[in-house]
Amino acid sequence: MNNVYEAHESEYQVLPQIVVSAPGRFHLIGEHSWFCKDKTLSMAVNLPVYVAVSPRDDGTVRFFFPQLSERKKVLLTSLKYRKEDRWANGIKAMIYGFTSGGFEIGGMDITVYSDILPSAGFGITTAMKVGSAYAIRALFNLHCTDAQLLQVLERGNRLFLKLEYLAADNYTALYSKENSVVCTDYASSSYDIIPFSFPGKKILLTDARVPRVSVWNEDSLHQPENVLLLGELKERRSSVYGGWFYEENPADVGEVLGIVNEDTRRRLLCVMREHQCILEAQKALVTGSFGKFARAVNRSHESMRDLYNSSSPEVDWILKRLSEINPNLDDPRNPTSCGRITGKGFGRCVYTILSESDIPLFKAKLAEYERIFGFHPSCYEVEPACGVQIVNR
Repeated sequence: MNNVYEAHESEYQVLPQIVVSAPGRFHLIGEHSWFCKDKTLSMAVNLPVYVAVSPRDDGTVRFFFPQLSERKKVLLTSLKYRKEDRWANGIKAMIYGFTSGGFEIGGMDITVYSDILPSAGFGITTAMKVGSAYAIRALFNLHCTDAQLLQVLERGNRLFLKLEYLAADNYTALYSKENSVVCTDYASSSYDIIPFSFPGKKILLTDARVPRVSVWNEDSLHQPENVLLLGELKERRSSVYGGWFYEENPADVGEVLGIVNEDTRRRLLCVMREHQCILEAQKALVTGSFGKFARAVNRSHESMRDLYNSSSPEVDWILKRLSEINPNLDDPRNPTSCGRITGKGFGRCVYTILSESDIPLFKAKLAEYERIFGFHPSCYEVEPACGVQIVNR
């Protein structure tokens, strides 16, 4: 906090009036299946992004990101998306979300402070947006409910940034609790808080530093006809978490998906399996069975790798080495660790959950990874964290 205050005062010659902390985040399962109204399992983590703000007497908004040594400036009367503004566009989107909704705000000085840069993933961009929206609401004492704040985020993302369906990102940043995960249900536009309690297990986020290269256009899967096909395979059942599941009979599935090409069929199958993995993970979280939870996570990665084609050789190598560290030879169906690619996919970020005693061995494997692939990974030990909050006023 002292660093945040010092950075803001050094840049603007005034102390911040409001400082907000918003958590980093990663998706455990399901971040690629929102388009067909499925579920996403996410976790907020203690990689905080601080947003400090102070008011100005004019209509100018100035932005400062000390870790990047970057400064941006915009007039409230000429708020536009500019590619060269990069991270600042997210904050501009939140300003737009307020003003386009009829809220009156004035000029301000804004400092974004984060030891993890947005390019690393881990939900830093979302934390910056949610933190700035929270700070702006407090700075100008806006009569804006939490429901209206979600609408602010939605307008900023959809209309200013041209991004769709970030519900899981927003719910996790806003409403997370310590030692919990968030399950977003896109069908009902709702979320559940599910306890995450596996004593002796630790969570590591690894930025594998693999350049993201999309090997196929994910938007091609988001066509209405594909959504309709998956809708035919959904079955209602009150006893199932969320009230429905996908048809599991291979013959019925094959008949419905038989009209699409092979690549699309495989990716739609992956979407179906992702939903099943979330159902299995949710049940394991509630019952406290780490082995079953780990099995669901590992199966999810296998599907993302083999069917969705979103992994990379480097990430697969890391997870293969993880599985070799402490295999449960007596009961292979209940692994002692798990991991999966996370985020946008096609390389870069991976999470692993393993026993605390196995962490030195895993980090030794990361050193070996660097020697083999030439990428210098960053590894962070994290814990489930609470959502956005004002840390001074």
